[in-house]
Amino acid sequence: MMLFGRTPVLPTPEEALAGRPERAYAVPERHTVLGNPLLGPYPDHLEVADFALGCFWGAERKFWQTPGVWTTLVGYQGGFTPNPTYEEACSGLTGHTEGVRVVFDPSVVSYEQLLKLFWESHDPTQGFRQGNDVGTQYRSAIHTHSPEQSAAAESSRSAYQRVLTGSGHGTITTEILPAEGRPFYAAEGYHQQYLDKNPGGYCGIGGTGVSCPIGVAPADG
Repeated sequence: MMLFGRTPVLPTPEEALAGRPERAYAVPERHTVLGNPLLGPYPDHLEVADFALGCFWGAERKFWQTPGVWTTLVGYQGGFTPNPTYEEACSGLTGHTEGVRVVFDPSVVSYEQLLKLFWESHDPTQGFRQGNDVGTQYRSAIHTHSPEQSAAAESSRSAYQRVLTGSGHGTITTEILPAEGRPFYAAEGYHQQYLDKNPGGYCGIGGTGVSCPIGVAPADG
């Protein structure tokens, strides 16, 4: 948590807020841009990927703009408090990241391509912050849904570290952990597709400008 300018610190399970057995709010049924359901179950041919790369408003837009992505939703993941609220997650006392769940068609966009977008859309060397956004909820994380996703994520982290180091950047602090045992709690309705509802709203997403060596396409910009 962030107290009087001190460095944010993750709570222990004992320090975390108690939470609640059920979600304290409603989640919209459908994506405002893509039109597909937000919550599962999803069609069998689709796969799920979970990413955290700072404020989830701008992060979600990066993924819904990607061809092959079927739906996206934002939420809280990787902490201890069951069914947290936004205010609780931002207090630093739940341990959660601000995450984006990406449901995608692997015949159109690969997991490796989503990893490339993930790495290039933020600075994964900043620890408990992204730019001016400071707090444990803004840390970089990948929560994987299969051994194949885990291996791809680990490989991409190593590849990106090499090019970041060569460009004068520091050590990647991104967590790569199984999604199993780390539930994704969908956020409140007003956070879902926030930048579609509020086109001029805040977006703190910004990368290092260094291309991630995954696939064959160079980074834009």
